[in-house]
Amino acid sequence: MSQVTWRAEEELVRRVQLAAKQQGKSMNEYVTQVLDAATNPELAGDEAARVRERLRTSGLLWEGGSPRARPDPEAVAAARAAAGRGTPVSSLVAEERE
Repeated sequence: MSQVTWRAEEELVRRVQLAAKQQGKSMNEYVTQVLDAATNPELAGDEAARVRERLRTSGLLWEGGSPRARPDPEAVAAARAAAGRGTPVSSLVAEERE
């Protein structure tokens, strides 16, 4: 999990804190949900829809491309196994240095 530092005007921070409190959420949880609603087209639901509409109206909604299918887990495992069988880079570098 990553951590982000955010700078904003005091009035905006106050409004975000108030909105989070009204929903019984921490500010971190509220901001995370707002950002997820703004960038995740898979989210559905009344609250997410309202947030997305507000962001769309203000020109801040990120309309990403179509969702992509995750690769087959067996194909990923096979690719990892095959990648581990090659010549180590350290060997190639050592050969070049000789």
